[in-house]
Amino acid sequence: MYQVNFLPNNIIIKAEAGENLLDVARRGNILTDFPCNGNGVCGKCRLKIIQGSIDTVKTHHLSGEEAEQGYILACSSRVRGDLTIGLLRSENEESQVMKIESLAEEKSRELLRRAVGVVTQNKMCFGAGIKKEYLELALPTHDDNVADWERLRTHLEKKIGYQEIIGGLSIIRTIPQILRESDFKVTVTHKPKNAESTVIINVEKGNTCDRLYGAAIDIGTTSVAAILVNLLDGHIIAESSAGNVQIKYGADVIHRIVHAVRENGMAELNQAIVQETLNPLLNDICLKANIEKDELSSVVIAGNTTMMHLLLGVYPDFLRKEPYIPGFTGHFLLKSAELALDVNPETPVYIVPAVASFVGGDITGGVLASGLWTVQENTLFLDLGTNGEIVLGNQDYLLTCACSAGPAFEGGGISCGMRATTGAIEKVTIERESFEPNITTIHEVKPLGLCGSGIIDTVAEMFLTGIIDRRGKINKNIHSSRIRFDEYEVGEYVLVFKEDSQIAKDITITEIDLENFIRAKGAVYSAVAVLLSSLGKDFSEIDKIVIAGGIGNNINIVNAITIGLFPDIPLDKYEYIGNSSLMGCYLILTSEDCQTKVQEISAQMTYIELSSNPDYMDEFLSACFFPHTDIEKFPSVRDWQQKNSNSTLF
Repeated sequence: MYQVNFLPNNIIIKAEAGENLLDVARRGNILTDFPCNGNGVCGKCRLKIIQGSIDTVKTHHLSGEEAEQGYILACSSRVRGDLTIGLLRSENEESQVMKIESLAEEKSRELLRRAVGVVTQNKMCFGAGIKKEYLELALPTHDDNVADWERLRTHLEKKIGYQEIIGGLSIIRTIPQILRESDFKVTVTHKPKNAESTVIINVEKGNTCDRLYGAAIDIGTTSVAAILVNLLDGHIIAESSAGNVQIKYGADVIHRIVHAVRENGMAELNQAIVQETLNPLLNDICLKANIEKDELSSVVIAGNTTMMHLLLGVYPDFLRKEPYIPGFTGHFLLKSAELALDVNPETPVYIVPAVASFVGGDITGGVLASGLWTVQENTLFLDLGTNGEIVLGNQDYLLTCACSAGPAFEGGGISCGMRATTGAIEKVTIERESFEPNITTIHEVKPLGLCGSGIIDTVAEMFLTGIIDRRGKINKNIHSSRIRFDEYEVGEYVLVFKEDSQIAKDITITEIDLENFIRAKGAVYSAVAVLLSSLGKDFSEIDKIVIAGGIGNNINIVNAITIGLFPDIPLDKYEYIGNSSLMGCYLILTSEDCQTKVQEISAQMTYIELSSNPDYMDEFLSACFFPHTDIEKFPSVRDWQQKNSNSTLF
């Protein structure tokens, strides 16, 4: 048995001889991204050997000079002695805080108020359907020797009139002490099942009828966000967010599904989402609001279909195999104890219904929050995250699909890509004459890499300056120290030289990165085109495009149109809605009517499987250029070309 010490935090993990270093890092919860789940494809698990020796395999991700300096890939290396390892990125807590839009920000509050307004305008009521009753029970005596549970149940039946009072084992276990510690004066929290029966959620000492709380959670493939809500008035009183710890098993859902079917894989993924992600977030929001976790009386959770399968421990492998059949899509109402959530074990947990294998409850919740189901205009709903989900419709119809965009919009599949955390480059411009970049990073620190919005800006600017052509190939006729080619004539553009970054290498975007990005953006555009054509419509008939998801807030719409990610329609038709999934969860948490409505929405949505659509591949191939093979589809770019006829762009 050997010791592996990860610097700078001196995290020491014991390892067997021959054990894969990536597995060692995972076991120690070393927070390094492993987008390809150890398949040797992404090159992101770079580490540096400070002391000791290791068996490692030569890889094209590392230059000969880097290998001589001790750099290795964890997934291609095995332990053969005691080791001291240097992490190439700052792995402290601050660097792992995802930049997720806060619902406390004024812009988000306004979007949420608008979502609430849509609900009320459609004559739907707010009310979580959870009730509290204060009881003063008669003290037991020799003559009145009724058991504690029967005493509580009888008093409750008399007060609220239900014929059946249902209590779980955890309730029965706790009431003897609670009753006596409170002198038999308690508050019962319960949720009616129907007109004749109700389920007890909690029994608290004293009168707590003025305290009623719930949590809404959006589980994304990359990030997770949670809010704590006062259910008596609907106010959000705390929020928290973090990276989804499952990312150490792969950046996208396919890698995680593959891992889930391995030995212990499902248990590892479930542990990562419940114990290492959700429970810390729930603890954090309760601490911020100074409430006990047992006071949570309701939880609503949304996420894509794969995330919900992994949360519930449902075998996910058939999601990725034709004909792509999920284990479930409908809503679930569970007890928190069934999911091992660290709150009151009787707390009801509502799982927002999905539609198909790759259109989950995050999308149905988002459609609810967007008000798409109420409008007459043809509206396009785009959720761009680790996956790309699209809904086209209005009050009469809802058509949906999902495209295999991969994780490029959140930094995956890009050599220097990263999540939207501290140090990520989020905005880029490039000088037209000197080809020098101007960058902005999250929290204005030295850069670590590129997040999604920064990638879109960089590609658009490289295109407009003529650094790349419509195929994504770098122009060899430009003379700049930032443009270079390797021995295989693969080009790259240097955004940040290593001496100006936090990592031991230049931050670049390569032609291979550009190929991956072209496929991602082409998948989104072509999916929209197929949805429209299936209804006999074209882009001119879109009245509004609603952009959802964490990346949407920072996307430069003009740049997204320039590279052919979004259709070239007037900018005033674009609208950003924020974290629509979390907003949908809020609505469902605070309104039983919204819970019913989201189930109706999921049933109304018609899913199109793009892989079986005969037109999709043709549309996709046409979209795999900047901005498109048919320049007439992008008149703003065409006009730019005509005004800049001397440019090297075309």
